[in-house]
Amino acid sequence: MKPRHDIYATVTDQLVAAIEAGAGDSRMPWHHSGAPVMRPTSVAGRRYSGINRLVLWATADACGYASGTWATYQQWQTSGAQVLKGQVGTHVILWKKVERGDAAAEVGGEGGGKARFFARSFVVFNRDQVDGAEDAHDKEVAPVSTSISDALAFLEGVGVPVDYGLHDAYYRADLDKVFMPERAAFDHDLDLVSTLAHEVTHASGHVDRLNRETLRDYHKERSIRAREELVAELGASYLMADLGLAYTPRPDHAAYLASWLNALRHDPKAIFTAAAQAQAAADWIHSAHKAAAHPLPLAA
Repeated sequence: MKPRHDIYATVTDQLVAAIEAGAGDSRMPWHHSGAPVMRPTSVAGRRYSGINRLVLWATADACGYASGTWATYQQWQTSGAQVLKGQVGTHVILWKKVERGDAAAEVGGEGGGKARFFARSFVVFNRDQVDGAEDAHDKEVAPVSTSISDALAFLEGVGVPVDYGLHDAYYRADLDKVFMPERAAFDHDLDLVSTLAHEVTHASGHVDRLNRETLRDYHKERSIRAREELVAELGASYLMADLGLAYTPRPDHAAYLASWLNALRHDPKAIFTAAAQAQAAADWIHSAHKAAAHPLPLAA
């Protein structure tokens, strides 16, 4: 097991490199095609989430992997497969809860109170790095073909009012309302959906929902705005992947690039926090839609 700070640094360095590599065309490691590789799972069918989802996306994109299935070296061996010689694995994170007084809590524990959490790193390999995997591991589910109208209905059905008109795209917390340009203002309908996903992710942080500090203090300073925009970017990316739709670069967010890189370089935990908040936002949006009784078949 690596020390906690090494885990943070390893993951952060990888994502900083991916951000820098895509800076020229505003392509970030959370942009994707909506393919199954963007909904990574273990061989046991467990869905990766939060920071692990982002790390595995970045790795798949950099290495050209077409599979969304990952497992440890031992898990592949147990299933009758073998990791190919010379392959390099990817570090993912497992957060372990330990009770106060547990000796293990002394290793990288964080947080006060009765229970604490610490990060453990383990290495996984993609299906494309393996020889002899059983056919069952190749049967990755393709994304459901979600129409634009269904995707819009999903995002509009979470209980946050959406006002279409002669507006820029933004969310106003004081009114608890999303303002959106009309459809004709977008070059592609996919841009309309992804923009709405971004704004609804902002809305998830309202004081009556997730009460996200970066949304509350959004207008206090630029660094806080940049952190909230990163959460909204990641949250929208997760939602679009869940819907089987691509999430493409937004040139207007190039203005936050320097702030994002600065935050990641000076705080190895920053991307972990943003990814966790984005996953919480996406989970809230799914739950709110389900509670509103607007069923929509999402990509498996």
